[in-house]
Amino acid sequence: MFNRVFLYLCLFAGTIYAEEWKAARPDYAWSFPQDHWAREGYRTEWWYFTGRLSAEGDPARRFGYQFTFFRVGLLTGRPDLASDWAARDLIVGHAAVSDLTAGRRVFSEALYRAVPLLGGFNVYPDPLIAWSRGPAGTDGQWTLLWNGEAFDFEMRDDAQGAAFRLSTRPLKPLVFQGPNGYSRKGRGPTAASQYYSFTRLRTEGTLSLNGRQWRVRGESWMDKEFGSNQLGKDQVGWDWFSLQMDDGREVMLYLLRNAAGGVDFARGTLVTKAGEARHLTPEAWRVRAVKTWKSPHTGAEYPARWVVELPGEGLRGEVAPELADHENRARLAGGLFYWEGAVSVLDARGERVGRGYVELTGYGTKNRPGI
Repeated sequence: MFNRVFLYLCLFAGTIYAEEWKAARPDYAWSFPQDHWAREGYRTEWWYFTGRLSAEGDPARRFGYQFTFFRVGLLTGRPDLASDWAARDLIVGHAAVSDLTAGRRVFSEALYRAVPLLGGFNVYPDPLIAWSRGPAGTDGQWTLLWNGEAFDFEMRDDAQGAAFRLSTRPLKPLVFQGPNGYSRKGRGPTAASQYYSFTRLRTEGTLSLNGRQWRVRGESWMDKEFGSNQLGKDQVGWDWFSLQMDDGREVMLYLLRNAAGGVDFARGTLVTKAGEARHLTPEAWRVRAVKTWKSPHTGAEYPARWVVELPGEGLRGEVAPELADHENRARLAGGLFYWEGAVSVLDARGERVGRGYVELTGYGTKNRPGI
């Protein structure tokens, strides 16, 4: 979802007016695979992956992961300065590894100017979509590549003792979030993004944590979004859900909140077993928080358990975090923080009927994303 934490825009691109950038359009002419690469001219863009993995030979050893590259536009055109250090964009990486069996979690980040020695965004048909140097003290790169069917990506953070290298293949076709991938975020026509997802990707590779490495396999969810003007001035953040049900369906829901804590705008999508996307109005579903968790690190209080209902689809469940503390604290973004965590969907008997990820932004003091 539109994660993702674009205080970066306030920190690094706040003097650039949205009118200079392209706006999301309902008649955008999609072209694949080209649109998997960077779409220059839009102010913000992100490639977002989350997934649930198990160790080969030890399926009880379970992991969750997040991997996100952001492109933050600084200029709508090429820099005037003829220098390799003159940047049109920033590249930002966020990654997290959760050992759901041991109850441990690691978050890592990277932020660089998109210049030849530090990172950048390539153009189709180069298979390398985006790359950056790793965090300080780590040799090597973070990379995102097109493998002809879906995506391969890797990260490493030596200081945190975390790394993964994963390869994905689609189990279901790409779907648009919103008609023709035009995802409204408010009542104004430009409060929107272009948005698509791969809601179920077969995933395998290696994962390392605290000096130990596992061969892993499982399933992932991928989002790609780009736009220039999403959050309204009265919106402070969002609650976003990506749920993969055991019956073969997937659900994406988001609620944008106002300063009073109410829901200002909401949309959703249900993907059938056959891969058909059904776009949901707010009247078609309900989300109710039934528990909260207060971060000992930031003092922010987040919803921490939810009842989700789609009456017309025969779907109801409790969404429960696998770990309480899934808070990402982005030091390089001036202390920005958000909650991004693995969840299970439980039926009335407490049996698991699905799993996924939830993202919560804008909680706490002065923590509004700047998109």
